[in-house]
Amino acid sequence: MDDSLKEQLAHFRRDFENLKTEVGKVIVGQQDILNDMLISLIAGGHVLLEGVPGLGKTLTVRTLAEALHLQFRRIQFTPDLMPADLIGTQVISEAEDGRKVFEFQRGPIFANVLLADEINRATPKTQSALLEAMQEHSVTVAGTTHHLSEPFFVMATQNPLEMEGTYPLPEAQLDRFFCKLLVKYPTVDDLETILDRTTESLKPKAEAVMTGERISEMSSLARLIPVAPDVRRYAIAIVVATHPEHELAAAPTKKYVRYGASPRGLQALILGAKIRAILDSRYHVAREDLRIMATSVLRHRLILNFEGQAEGISADDVICKIIANIPENALSAA
Repeated sequence: MDDSLKEQLAHFRRDFENLKTEVGKVIVGQQDILNDMLISLIAGGHVLLEGVPGLGKTLTVRTLAEALHLQFRRIQFTPDLMPADLIGTQVISEAEDGRKVFEFQRGPIFANVLLADEINRATPKTQSALLEAMQEHSVTVAGTTHHLSEPFFVMATQNPLEMEGTYPLPEAQLDRFFCKLLVKYPTVDDLETILDRTTESLKPKAEAVMTGERISEMSSLARLIPVAPDVRRYAIAIVVATHPEHELAAAPTKKYVRYGASPRGLQALILGAKIRAILDSRYHVAREDLRIMATSVLRHRLILNFEGQAEGISADDVICKIIANIPENALSAA
């Protein structure tokens, strides 16, 4: 690897840490969550944050947007929210010659960073309005396709499904999220720091330190990190082991999983591992990078069967068993 590329990767790490530090001025703790959010952002993926109300999910996304030179929009998802409220609609306006014409009125989805707050409080009809935007970075209204500004990221928050008034996200939409992150309750020390920052006169604020162009550059740079054939096969083995019918499936997979992860999960696993390798000052992907990223990029892509749900098994439990049971040379001879 030439010196020029090494210098670019060192700059990558500095920019990553600067962005993380800036967000950390406001957000207390949650370092693992923040790390994975930034990895997803650089990889060009969308993020789903899950946790009970009051843990700072919305504040985390808003603060991240403040640290970026990007257009930010927030929309509160509610049961009565309609697709047109999100993507926009055709309205009748008057042309200069007096004729009545249809004009497209853009919705809040036309932004670089969209905070879909409490996304699972909206009906499936409204949730599905995000599908095209998340995958194609465009929306189609009245037969006309409108392209979104680049880069485009959806940062969605949701409450646990057992809470009243929530609708589960469709599997196809879950698969569009690069990762799903579980926001945990803060520690005692973190709670003290939260009080210092929110009940005293000084209120910290994040400053914009990174542009959308720089994020795109970092994304392109991360894709240059090589993956050895045997490591690539190990990543494939992890993903196929989430399918109960595959020979590599562990006993918990066969017993509790109905559907396994899609190829998008494999893509996210590799891209996330490449970025982790850069952050660890390495110039190649290691199996440990894959093991670290596996839970956050696969947990929402495993669909448990009735037995798994009845016994309270989590997707994280299954993924941990898969990692523990897959040999490092799995599929290497294929």
